[in-house]
Amino acid sequence: MEQVEGTETKGKKATVMLIAAIAILTLVGGGGGWVIGSMLAPKITAVEDANKAAAAERAAGTQGAGKAEEGLARISTEANGIVQLEPITTNLAYPTENWIRLEVALLFNGAPDVKIAEDIHQDILAYLRTVSLQQIEGPRGFQYLKDDIQERVDLRSEGRVSKVMFRTFVIE
Repeated sequence: MEQVEGTETKGKKATVMLIAAIAILTLVGGGGGWVIGSMLAPKITAVEDANKAAAAERAAGTQGAGKAEEGLARISTEANGIVQLEPITTNLAYPTENWIRLEVALLFNGAPDVKIAEDIHQDILAYLRTVSLQQIEGPRGFQYLKDDIQERVDLRSEGRVSKVMFRTFVIE
């Protein structure tokens, strides 16, 4: 009998110790979360306050009236030799109910030529009208499309365009 009572008290003590350990770890974890949260919260409120102040300035019209465009500066400028073509949207040859939208930019060797860029734009548009969906499916088809467009650009520009950069490619 004495052995049974001894093991019951040991089992109760072990259960109490386990519950106490879990409670202590929960309190330590909660306290640590509160400390980290209080360290990060001032940064978040400071950013929100700055955004509110900037929005108020824009609404009041006090921010640079000479700026034509907000956000990131356009990378397609004549200074760096990049010309971004207008988006090309057309239907595919087969199936005709599928549409393709393509935005490309051209990297010129030297000064960009707008006339060549417009000719390339029309050439890419004409080429895309002859492509079927099966030809451009998957990564290999996309690579073939890129290679074909690069080849057409090289022929049309007579080597004045060094690279064709794909910005967007969407098939609907």
